[in-house]
Amino acid sequence: MAFVRRDTGPKPQISSVKPLAAIAGGEFVVQGKSFRANGEERPRVRFGQVEAPLVVGGNDFMVVRVPEGATVGELVVENRDASSSPYTCSVGFPIAENLHPVANPVIDMHGNIFTTFSGSRGQKVPVSVYKIDLHYEVKPFVKELMNATGLALDREGMLLVSSRMDGAIYQVAPSGKMSIYAEGMGVATGLAFDQQGNLYVGDRSGTIFKIAPSVAPSRQIFVFATLEPSISAYHLATGPDQSLYVTGPTTSSFDCLYRISHSGQVEVYYRGLGRPQGMAFDPQGRLYVAASHGGRKGIWRMGPDKRPELVVSGPGIVGLAFASARTAVVATNNALYRVEITA
Repeated sequence: MAFVRRDTGPKPQISSVKPLAAIAGGEFVVQGKSFRANGEERPRVRFGQVEAPLVVGGNDFMVVRVPEGATVGELVVENRDASSSPYTCSVGFPIAENLHPVANPVIDMHGNIFTTFSGSRGQKVPVSVYKIDLHYEVKPFVKELMNATGLALDREGMLLVSSRMDGAIYQVAPSGKMSIYAEGMGVATGLAFDQQGNLYVGDRSGTIFKIAPSVAPSRQIFVFATLEPSISAYHLATGPDQSLYVTGPTTSSFDCLYRISHSGQVEVYYRGLGRPQGMAFDPQGRLYVAASHGGRKGIWRMGPDKRPELVVSGPGIVGLAFASARTAVVATNNALYRVEITA
């Protein structure tokens, strides 16, 4: 005879789940009451039909890790006596795997996503850059490029790719055909355009280059600013104030986020992030940074008060790009996720 659970004890109730979103391996902090039957037995948690591991399992407080395979954000807490009502939270949906991004993806005006398989330094890989269409079909886009690193789109939608192997910036036509945009950029990593069409390039040995929007081979290249060398890459983003924002992870867990004025003046915008990497601004002008802070890894949002708020929890995140005001494409060191960021 089948066992039928009877609701004889208090029903678990979820009052809040933070942060706003998480990807596989990320963690949600869940608060509420009556999570344990009789205040004793550990509760069970699931996302849809996928059971989730508990990191901490108290009666009114839990830390829940998002398991692989969870794509439904309906979180339910069960104890021996009863189940909670589903609580809707945002769980990242995987859209591409078996990649190797080391910086932000980019999204063109048609919604196509571009990302890299960067490889270790000096490694020649079969495909350097992939194009992911609106149906999330992953297609090879660039093949003959060593250590593709930073990506950017110019005002006409042309893709620019940096190579940290040869220090060149390549321009890629819609057909995938490459041509050299600029050379001699050192260990070229991060890329960003400003509103005037100037391209900024981060050389991880300590230089930010500025390339004026002229036609090759007469493009003018300037040393825009100098910073401390980075152990991995510079990541660049142009803010709504037209300042250039720069991260360059070091071995410290207390790294700086820099802001460089239009005239090249460098200031420390924020200090205290661990290995900050890719950045993006949302339509409200808020800055999002892939980093760790206070022992928690993910994407941190910073408003005018510069107080970091974890908005996407997850391991190995290297960058992001906004597909819309509420949807971001989040890159880890081996995959891409679509994540809804609703607040």
